[in-house]
Amino acid sequence: MVLRPPVEPMLAQAAESVPGPAALRAGVAYEQKLDGHRALLFTAAGPGGRVLVQTRRGSLVQDRFPGLVAAAEQQLPGGLVLDGELVVWDVEVGRLSFEALQRRATARARGAAGLAARWPAYFVAFDVLQLDGQELLSRPYKDRRALLEQLFTDHALMAPWTLCPMTTDLAKARKWLETWTDVSGVEGIVVKPLTSRYLPSYRGWTKIRRRDTTEAITGAVTGTLTRPQLLILGRHDQDDRLRAVGRTVLLRPDASRQVGDHLAAAGPGHPWTGVRFAAAWGSREALDAVLVRPDLVVEVSADRAVDRGGVFRHPLRFKRLRLDVTAEDVPRFGEGPTAAAG
Repeated sequence: MVLRPPVEPMLAQAAESVPGPAALRAGVAYEQKLDGHRALLFTAAGPGGRVLVQTRRGSLVQDRFPGLVAAAEQQLPGGLVLDGELVVWDVEVGRLSFEALQRRATARARGAAGLAARWPAYFVAFDVLQLDGQELLSRPYKDRRALLEQLFTDHALMAPWTLCPMTTDLAKARKWLETWTDVSGVEGIVVKPLTSRYLPSYRGWTKIRRRDTTEAITGAVTGTLTRPQLLILGRHDQDDRLRAVGRTVLLRPDASRQVGDHLAAAGPGHPWTGVRFAAAWGSREALDAVLVRPDLVVEVSADRAVDRGGVFRHPLRFKRLRLDVTAEDVPRFGEGPTAAAG
């Protein structure tokens, strides 16, 4: 069977730590998890065919990435399907940029070439689903990885193609999780059983994001002042304006009671008066928010997906109140997941 889009990608379930001894004895590989867009790339099996780039949800976006398409036509063999991550390099600041990737992914096709010069795209391959027109889904991960590595060697692939770093050494994987995640664009590791087949839409892999503890100021909540459901958090920028940086997941009942004991209603002139808060990153659905006096500091855990402006892309996890810390002690807007003093 020749694979054609849309193909449902295999997925990963989130975990807090590396799988236990039983999973490790069965044999696993560890790959670096990059902060990009999941994508499948298809090369034509015969003359006159097109290179296609499919998103995780099945949309075709090759017209947004003309540089990748041209490179695929010149460098990759036909009948190939790669699974990987689309990332974008911001030339001006010299780092990977998720915001720039979003701009490229949503821009009109006629402006794609101009954006490519400023924000060149790269494809980080971590799996091969088809090679020379032969579908490989039933082959174990270790065989597919060997074929992927051979593909890079045989065709001397370089930018915009990158082979996702992989190791079977647990100590090295832990070092990646602890130190490589300080590098922009690397947010954790993905654990994959060596003998696993590629199962579309099945969560057979495990993703582990590095999480750091930090502080933020409670500026609004959902629910009520006495029983808040989640917290909308902010930080002051260099001009002392309170800027929203993220929201927590739903609070546990004990945490809700604890926070509710210390919330106070917002007074006149709250900096977020009239502001609408999205229910999730990139969502148009608005939260039903209640403004509170912005002086209560909380400690949260956050992963490394932080936008350039200092906004946490994924929900934060409430850890505890910091009644010993004032709003002035909280890291400033844009400082990312860096813990405050104390």
